[in-house]
Amino acid sequence: MSSIKELVKNPSTVLVDVRSPWEYEMEHIPGAKNIPLEEIMYKVEEFKSFKSPVVLYCRSGARSGMAVSILKQNGVADVYNGGGLGEMQFLLN
Repeated sequence: MSSIKELVKNPSTVLVDVRSPWEYEMEHIPGAKNIPLEEIMYKVEEFKSFKSPVVLYCRSGARSGMAVSILKQNGVADVYNGGGLGEMQFLLN
């Protein structure tokens, strides 16, 4: 089991920002996809198509935690809560 820091630093890991598009536009992790929490339910197949671990983040870790729960309940196993944007930026440095 990799640590969240190892996952985040791995170039093959898919990073997903689950905040709203305007929050994403203001600031996000370079290379992260923007899939807002409200859309997660409808994008389960897209998540299943990713061939590597997925780390989700938001502003505080609450929305990404909900998104991880939704995905796990729908059969997406390799998905992790990276917490808030600030935590992710810290992990990447």
